[in-house]
Amino acid sequence: MWDSAVGSIVTLMLSMLAAPLPADAQQAGHIRRIGFLSLASPPESSVDSAARVAAFRQGLRDFGWIEDQNLLMEYRYAEGSSERLRDLAAELVRLKVDVIVATAGGTRAAKEATSTIPIVMSSGDPVGDGYVASLARPGGNITGVSNMAVERCDCRPEGAMTAEVRERSRWRGISTTTTHRRSCCR
Repeated sequence: MWDSAVGSIVTLMLSMLAAPLPADAQQAGHIRRIGFLSLASPPESSVDSAARVAAFRQGLRDFGWIEDQNLLMEYRYAEGSSERLRDLAAELVRLKVDVIVATAGGTRAAKEATSTIPIVMSSGDPVGDGYVASLARPGGNITGVSNMAVERCDCRPEGAMTAEVRERSRWRGISTTTTHRRSCCR
């Protein structure tokens, strides 16, 4: 689930970057570059890491982003060393990647390294972790997915909540699950 959500967000960001702009019009065939920053070990030494990277690559391929054709991946793994993350994030910034995908602890290092390169992250509590100002108005250059369960017990009909989001939002995206029901709503 995480991999497909992050893959979709990265694809959206790459699509926006690939939109025809006057400066880009002169760079036909420009290859986009993604920086992939992780505290984990490289896929060659970790089954879990290999599965995540494979799913991420497949998600990008599903949207037409093919490594070594229109996409260059810059993978950086800290191999469990939090201290290495800052250097690896700074290296990705120096490489001028188009977007940084930060996993397994890399978000803070990426945020400290750049305020201009878009960062796609996954966090249990992005507000509490200090990555974004709020979920409603994150600000800055960070986007991504959160597995944070927000308790809402006003039990409004879901259609009313959707209408409210539609009225207040220029960009829309809804992620939902039907397997969980709020315990306070009976």
